Amino acid sequence: MAKGRTFTRRALQDWGWDDTETSEDTLLVASELLTNASLHADGCHELVVAATETGLRIEVHDGTTVLPVRHPAPKPGIPGGRGLHIVERLSDRWGTHTYGTRKAVWAEIEASRLESGTPVTP
Repeated sequence: MAKGRTFTRRALQDWGWDDTETSEDTLLVASELLTNASLHADGCHELVVAATETGLRIEVHDGTTVLPVRHPAPKPGIPGGRGLHIVERLSDRWGTHTYGTRKAVWAEIEASRLESGTPVTP
């Protein structure tokens, strides 16, 4: 997961979308997608981070077609069940698609948020 986060951070830097609150949120979204693949879906087989016409798309491809389940109400004080809530809250869109024996869980962040986000103060 650390490698995936580093890869995503470098992509954000390459596209000039780093050092903002939204870029930090984007890294958290990537981490959550990678963690979910690791815990629930035979691990991450491929991480795709792409700049699109409208912003940034993160896709985590794993080794199962079982779709993720968003827990309706994570329980306070009990670990787990929050990943997709975090993804939903911090991204502009998210979803899944299956192909063959695999699936991808994806999230998108609009460019306007990445370009005009508040700079992170050290």
